[in-house]
Amino acid sequence: MNMNRRDLMSTAAAASLLALSGGAAAQAGTMKISHQFPGGTLTEGDFRDRLCRRFAADIEKRSNGALKAAIYPGSSLMKTNSQFSALRKGALDISLVPLSYAGGEVAETNIGLMPALVPSYEVGAAWKTAEVGKLLSKVLDDKGVIVLSWIWQAGGVVSRAKPLVGPEDAQGQKVRGGSREMDMMLKAAGASVITLPSNEIYAAMQTGAMDAAMTSSTSFISFKLEEIAKNMTSGRNRAYWFMFEPLMMSKDVFSKLPKAQQDIIMEAGAAQEKFATDAARADDKIAAEVYAKAGAKVFDIDDATMKKWQVIARDTAWKDFGERNESCRALLAAAQKLL
Repeated sequence: MNMNRRDLMSTAAAASLLALSGGAAAQAGTMKISHQFPGGTLTEGDFRDRLCRRFAADIEKRSNGALKAAIYPGSSLMKTNSQFSALRKGALDISLVPLSYAGGEVAETNIGLMPALVPSYEVGAAWKTAEVGKLLSKVLDDKGVIVLSWIWQAGGVVSRAKPLVGPEDAQGQKVRGGSREMDMMLKAAGASVITLPSNEIYAAMQTGAMDAAMTSSTSFISFKLEEIAKNMTSGRNRAYWFMFEPLMMSKDVFSKLPKAQQDIIMEAGAAQEKFATDAARADDKIAAEVYAKAGAKVFDIDDATMKKWQVIARDTAWKDFGERNESCRALLAAAQKLL
């Protein structure tokens, strides 16, 4: 009888220890995934929202229900610019957010939207395993953030009146670039810069507070800017605007999970990358078609125009970024090796 009682007590103690040290369900319940983009379903809508839903479904399946996640689109859980800081503090579990939005907090993250530094999806994909990706992952890890999915998106420009294709077109226009470095290049070309999240572009253009906006092809579609834009410079051919928009997780939250669940999360994150690239490429083409159908004039970037922007970027944005600190300098040098 005593032996059986001791066995029972040992089993109960082991179960309690597992609950304390083990699964996300025991520690945090359903994890929260926040993003700023329009909500949809697993198969319909903005691909970034769909990616988050695919990821949530994947981790639940791989963990046999031990890991669950709820999606909060449209900045419904917290403000867009608060998400990176919340990840660092462990106040948010997971977020899909443009990395460069954290540029004021962590200087190195501005490389996520460095004009003309990533000219193609192929170069962007190479970052993950190249020196630049390892350096960037280390910076983020030190700041309390882990990259789950490496996602790059091409983008372009939409404008209300005057097209913005080459640097000479920027003179006098009020433009949203999307990052400190992109803004530096635009200023050098003669534009006035406007700073706001992509989900606020529509209202700013509608009221005339902004003449033109640079953002991803997917955002051009999701935010229905074709309703007010008369011109579009597409990212379908090549682009000097490439956004690193990763799915990221709080290191504090991640580190409290057992190794098996950490592995599931990393595997599920990596599994979304092909879907993201295929969807982003498709959106580049769809965006151009949507705007043309709405009556906008659609332009593409040719080699000569790209080189003009690269000359300006190299002398302004790249130079400034490299001079910020040794870490930024190393990141820039590593990224240039892939060009």
